[in-house]
This record gives sequence, structure tokens and C-alpha cells, in this order.
Amino acid sequence: MTKEDLYIQGMEAYADDRVDEAIESYKQALAEDPDYGDALHALAMVYANTERLDEAIEVGKRLVEACPDDELAHTSLSIFYQRKGMIEEAETVGAKARTLGWKRQLAENK
Repeated sequence: MTKEDLYIQGMEAYADDRVDEAIESYKQALAEDPDYGDALHALAMVYANTERLDEAIEVGKRLVEACPDDELAHTSLSIFYQRKGMIEEAETVGAKARTLGWKRQLAENK
């Protein structure tokens, strides 16, 4: 099974409220490719949506390392920090997301 298949399997499991299966599928996809952005983001979101914020933050950090130019990755990590009450960290990562957004807009308007 490919990392993409495992990711889709995880999405389907999560949609059916089979959280543990979704987490396992995402982890298997990441075993194939530790920097697979879609699986990292999905895993972080599952953790955040199940109030496992410490795990969401750790996976969110891996996500921004793997996808440093992804403004959504930074935005998500900022939200995880906010929900955990880590406002300074949330503001720092949020500022990075805004900067990436501005850069993208400038590039699109050229």
C-alpha cells in the first residue's frame, strides 16, 4: 500500500469516526515518508480535534519543518499553540503564516 493509499484510508477512517484507525493509517504513511505533508497535517488535526494538543503541537512542528513554505501548516500550528494557551508561540508562528501569505499574494499579482 502506498503512502497516498494509507493517507486516504486514514481520511476515510476519520470520516467514519474511527479515530484510532485514522491515526494508525497516518503513522503508517509517515513510516513510508516522514516528511509527507498531507499525512502530517491530517495527523496533527486529528490530535487537535481530540484535544491531544501536545501531540498536535509536536506533529505541527514536524509539519512546518517538512513544509516550511506552507502557510496553512504555520496557521494550524499557531492555532494549536493558541488552544494550548501558548500565546507568544502562537503569535510567532502566526506571523510567519501571514508573511508566507503576503509573499504568495505578491507572486500571484506579478
